[in-house]
Amino acid sequence: MAATRARILDEYLVASARTGDRRAFDLLARRWHPKLVAHAWRLTGDGEIAREAAQEGWIEIVHGLAGLKDERAFAAWAYRIVSRRCAAQIRRVQARRALGTAIAAEPDAGPPEDHGDDLLRLRAAVRALPEGQRAAVALFHFEDMSVAETAVALDVPVGTVKTRLMHARRALRAALEGED
Repeated sequence: MAATRARILDEYLVASARTGDRRAFDLLARRWHPKLVAHAWRLTGDGEIAREAAQEGWIEIVHGLAGLKDERAFAAWAYRIVSRRCAAQIRRVQARRALGTAIAAEPDAGPPEDHGDDLLRLRAAVRALPEGQRAAVALFHFEDMSVAETAVALDVPVGTVKTRLMHARRALRAALEGED
């Protein structure tokens, strides 16, 4: 129910911002900037690169918002822009980041709220996933996006998202059940 309200509010803010409502755009940016930075962080594993990619993404969002035809597509569209900006940042900074560095640099969601070792094991298992699987899991499960929206956000085919989610679930199940 809360997710539905949030989506409706976002759709309203996008529609208002497209008509030039500065306050609506400011509220939209305040609501979405942390999500876009977190997404960029998951993709790059580096806070500074993530913030820069999100900032560049906002520039593109500001310029392209008037051309967005469907307010409901904003989330996937914004994630896709930031995903492309992350790829460009990574190419500029270095050819490829080692998986160990990306895992070590990924932010932790904070101390567990009395959920015990299972939550810590789950977080560690998600951080250990390959970049593409980690991004798909985060958008699909943590950001409550559909498979189609996740595909748009990551700029990959729907089948690729489904495959990444399938492999991620297997890896997470194995990690949580103690298998190799």
